[in-house]
Amino acid sequence: MIYLQILACLFLLILLPLSAKAFPPASPAGGNYLVLDGVDDYAVLDFKTFDVLLPKGTDEFTVEAWVYPTTPPAENIYATILSQQVRMEAVSDDDGWADIKKRIKWQKGDLFLIIQGHVRIGGNLGSTGFLPIALSPNQWNHVAYQAKGGQTATIVNDLAKTVPQGVTLAHDLSALKHPKDFTLGGFGKKIKTPHGDGFWGSFAGYIDEVRISTVARYDVEKQGFTPRNKFNKDRKTIALWHFDELSGNQKFSDASGNAYHLEGKNGAKISIPLAVEAEGKLTTTWGRLKE
Repeated sequence: MIYLQILACLFLLILLPLSAKAFPPASPAGGNYLVLDGVDDYAVLDFKTFDVLLPKGTDEFTVEAWVYPTTPPAENIYATILSQQVRMEAVSDDDGWADIKKRIKWQKGDLFLIIQGHVRIGGNLGSTGFLPIALSPNQWNHVAYQAKGGQTATIVNDLAKTVPQGVTLAHDLSALKHPKDFTLGGFGKKIKTPHGDGFWGSFAGYIDEVRISTVARYDVEKQGFTPRNKFNKDRKTIALWHFDELSGNQKFSDASGNAYHLEGKNGAKISIPLAVEAEGKLTTTWGRLKE
């Protein structure tokens, strides 16, 4: 047995410096996270049971998460990170976004993050304006959308794009053409968007620390406002998911105390991250592999 352990250690000594990126990344918040394959899996709160998360008349809020995109979506796919009263989507770098590329900082291979809120416009259901921001693949990004006092902000890490618009989120979503459930990762299938040739599709990657709040949490005028720890709950927290259940679990507990427990569909599950840096982590890795 001892010879097998020695051989395994030697194998790791060779493998880890060459292929550290093959292991799942550690979340900035620590603990486990939600894993999504980008094909058909997602996490959901059934609309018939839970209705909308943010109450009628909500005009100050923050919807946020840590996201790690892996496989880019196809050219005509809006990869849905989160959806209900607020919709977060990632799209690939392609020729269809030429005008946007002229107005934002980006590099080849970036995704573009689009976040909108559903609002009532003249009695009809509409969406807020948006300003796309580059979203780096294969790394963790803190993304958020918040509104307060006639201004919305789309946030990626320490970059915030603001729009001077007042927002009162729609409570009645009956006019939506896509599912009204609160979802993470998409809807389990491609759904045609109302305009153009695009489809709402699935998000491939990892999601952690999703928090819905009835307060604008970030001072976007400051520098370095990216959160560094797990999100806390307070009286303004509507829902909070840490995704720290055991590996393979497909039920995700709401840490806010409001019992909005998500359910994984089509294989959406928790992963235990095996974080490995290129050097200096062999002892930790070997110890975890033995467990």
